[in-house]
Amino acid sequence: MADTQYILPNDIGVSSLDCREAFRLLSPTERLYAHHLSRAAWYGGLAVLLQTSPEAPYIYALLSRLFRAQNPDQLRQHALAEGLTEEEYQEKLERVILGSEAAQRHPEEVRGLWQTCGELMFSLEPRLRHLGLGKEGMTTYFSGNCTMEDAKLAQDFLDSQNLSAYNTRLFKEVNQEGKPHYDVRLASVLGTEPALDSEVTSKLKSYEFRGSHFQVTRGDYAPILEKVVEQLEKAKAYAANSHQEQMLAQYVESFTQGSIEAHKRGSRFWIQDKGPIVESYIGFIESYRDPFGSRGEFEGFVAMVNKAMSAKFERLVASAEQLLKELPWPSAFEKDKFLTPDFTSLDVLTFAGSGIPAGINIPNYDDLRQTEGFKNVSLGNVLAVAYTMPREKLTFLEEDDKDLYLRWKGPSFDVQVGLHELLGHGSGKLFVQDEKGELNFDQETVINPETGERIQSWYQSGETWDSKFSNIASSYEECRAESVGLYLCLHPQVLEIFGFEGADAEDVIYVNWLNMVRAGLLALEFYTPEVSSWRQAHMQARFVILRVLLEAGEGLVTVTPTTGSDGRPDARVCLDRSKIRSVGRPALERFLRKLQVLKSTGDVAGGRALYEGYSAVTDAPPECFLTLRDTVLLRKESRKLIVQPNTRLEGSEVQLLEYEASAAGLIQSFSERFPEDGPKLEEVLTQLATADVRFWRGPSEAPAGQA
Repeated sequence: MADTQYILPNDIGVSSLDCREAFRLLSPTERLYAHHLSRAAWYGGLAVLLQTSPEAPYIYALLSRLFRAQNPDQLRQHALAEGLTEEEYQEKLERVILGSEAAQRHPEEVRGLWQTCGELMFSLEPRLRHLGLGKEGMTTYFSGNCTMEDAKLAQDFLDSQNLSAYNTRLFKEVNQEGKPHYDVRLASVLGTEPALDSEVTSKLKSYEFRGSHFQVTRGDYAPILEKVVEQLEKAKAYAANSHQEQMLAQYVESFTQGSIEAHKRGSRFWIQDKGPIVESYIGFIESYRDPFGSRGEFEGFVAMVNKAMSAKFERLVASAEQLLKELPWPSAFEKDKFLTPDFTSLDVLTFAGSGIPAGINIPNYDDLRQTEGFKNVSLGNVLAVAYTMPREKLTFLEEDDKDLYLRWKGPSFDVQVGLHELLGHGSGKLFVQDEKGELNFDQETVINPETGERIQSWYQSGETWDSKFSNIASSYEECRAESVGLYLCLHPQVLEIFGFEGADAEDVIYVNWLNMVRAGLLALEFYTPEVSSWRQAHMQARFVILRVLLEAGEGLVTVTPTTGSDGRPDARVCLDRSKIRSVGRPALERFLRKLQVLKSTGDVAGGRALYEGYSAVTDAPPECFLTLRDTVLLRKESRKLIVQPNTRLEGSEVQLLEYEASAAGLIQSFSERFPEDGPKLEEVLTQLATADVRFWRGPSEAPAGQA
């Protein structure tokens, strides 16, 4: 059972992102702006390969080379002509690769790539199954010998120097005397060469910190970021206003120098750029996949406004200050002033990263969010394809609920995403003491509603939510935002904004809550019992909410093991809709207040005790979640793959290239993404990976053909 979660079916669902109409409505200048931003995002997205696992860049290079020589249909015909059966073509990857035209043209290179990544690609060795530090998993944000203690020490060092971890990786080497040497490497185009003075250059030196040696260097992903900067410079010529021009100039500075401060300045201009026709964001953004929770994965998106849905979100923004007062914490725990954000529904043209979310609330910099504001976006064409499902594949619900669920899942999710992003991530104050020793709250009058006492803890200068709460920060915050969505969807004004009244409004509420408790059960797929850890922040958050609602009792939620019509283990999730307001709302109110108070006060010990307590997965009755996890794995449906379009510059005009919703279409989209420099990028990625391979393997294990 343990291995089934690592097996994907050959008939996995594939959907295409449709942005044709939104792209058609762009002016020629807007299309050029979108094109160059998309190119920047796709180039930068290659850095994710270097942020994931040692073999990921080689897998990409191998597949890229394979499909540059033959498209999927040609490869299949070639394999069948070489004597493989249809079944073998689907399953015997080594034979397909080594018998391919790419291997015939460049036998040593292709064989070398396969020898480097083939075994690792399929390995189910416990450490290689999932992300983690040291012996607990695999990550390339840290060298393989780094532990959680090393990560904590490095974070304290970074805080002491007022350096952000977002664009860093940490490499540890131990000298003959056993003293550790840490290399904090910043992502930048520039490396060791002399450069104009910037806020970064003064930090590039050696330090002694708590008995350990630290060296701050830069130049990580340099050739990739050089391509990003080149495209951002080109995009600048087609910017719609000075905010966009200055935003792009600061991004260029950030990626060139390795400066998060420059990225913050760019983000300020981005926040000020209200209601653009072409929306975008790019950089080292989300920290979900850092096992410590501080380093950002490279991400870039480009999208166009969906005006109809955006109008509803604008009405939600207009009501935000009033709705914030409905949240269950004292006004002193809310921001001093609500900074009215942009909130738009967008059709995605490009989203480069490890996945595509349904909505985004950025920037993630606490200081900007508290004082400058933020933006919210809902990704409409992603919602349209990523979360649809046929009735026969709808698991763990009563038959009576399925039709209602299918009818209202989309509309209820629009409501949940809107509330989650705007009033979830957009709410709450952090209590901070600045570098001058001044507090941003009145220590004499503000009372902790959980203890009845004055505030005892807060964030010191240089500390952030991510740095302080580290590996629980992302999931804890997603849980807070999801809980806000459930709590506020009960407000009639919210449902009226989205056009729901009467019985329809009640159905939207019911399906929103039902979807959350079902998601809490489905989340068990992302729990790893061998190391007692969660692999996905949102999934952990939904499980915690399920636990809270089960704890509320009175039959509000039940999860019951059953036997399916096929004779195999199954389960049913039931929600008593008559008790959502009387039992569910008070339970969420208490939980939300605790979450916010612990976050506001920077109470890490209290926050961990609360969140890790609810996150624990055991076989304690009545639910027996570890046993239910086996059932979830048995019944799981693989997440869809999403095919994205490309843009191509033909003369002075930008063309939109679309692809069919199939594995072949997905492959073609990647093959045509870098038409001019595909081979060079393969070389760059493997060279960058090989340069650091010693940090994850012994010297005798250098990649074949790469030593």
